[in-house]
Amino acid sequence: MRTKPQYMAPAVAAVVLTAVAAAAPNPAQAAAGVGADGIKDVPDIVGEWYLDIVEWADTTPGIVQGFMAHFTDLGIVLLAATWLLVFRHARRGPTRLMALTLVAGFAVVLAYGISEWAKTYLDAERPCRTFSGLPIIAARCPSPGDWSFPSNHSTIAFGLAVAIFLVSWRLGLLALPLAVLAGFSRIFVGVHYPHDVAAGFLIGAAVTLIVSGLLVRPVARLVGSLRERPGLGRLLSTRRSSAAISGLDRPASTSHSTSRSRLVSALSAGRLPRHRPRARRSYRR
Repeated sequence: MRTKPQYMAPAVAAVVLTAVAAAAPNPAQAAAGVGADGIKDVPDIVGEWYLDIVEWADTTPGIVQGFMAHFTDLGIVLLAATWLLVFRHARRGPTRLMALTLVAGFAVVLAYGISEWAKTYLDAERPCRTFSGLPIIAARCPSPGDWSFPSNHSTIAFGLAVAIFLVSWRLGLLALPLAVLAGFSRIFVGVHYPHDVAAGFLIGAAVTLIVSGLLVRPVARLVGSLRERPGLGRLLSTRRSSAAISGLDRPASTSHSTSRSRLVSALSAGRLPRHRPRARRSYRR
């Protein structure tokens, strides 16, 4: 039995909200500083994972540390460039493909907004500030007020990966590992807990899937009409398709103009009236 599409969005949203609520810090406990072994705002096992990863990262070679420190931002740049490549490919594709590309890109921006709102609402402290004496790979711990949960980098990275995968599964298979590595790098350099990154993955993927599924049809109709306009048409589509359509119309218009010119020349030369009486006499016989 196949699940109906209209039930997919609420189901995915319920799963994501439940997962985020379970991983989110309890505001009452955060205010009271409740947490085992002096770890505030987070479950014990998450704090232990963070400590294990950061301590292991400190033992890695310098070239690995430098790569991961830069890949936190470079990964998002690569994913954004891949999405632009997908957008360029969609300009030559059907209207639905272009609509899906635009809606998925908009969903990533929306997912970032939701993640940023969750940060300001939950006010979860950064682990590098909670464990102030722990050496981290990042140049500095983010300033106070730049909260930890969820990870904006992970939200954007995984949202872009899903957006790319929806349009081109081949490029999506390359984008997904980049997104996972970009998210893991936030833990590696010491500025996020593992559950911050996991929540960012969930928000980015869920919002992109839900928004794309709900808006692709109406946006496809809008894109179809905008492609006919001279200004936005150049942005949303190449001119090959329109040139091909006009090329199909040229032979017909050329044949009409040619027959018309032949008729005018025949009338001016006086040849057509001489043929008409012969055709009528043969018809009467």
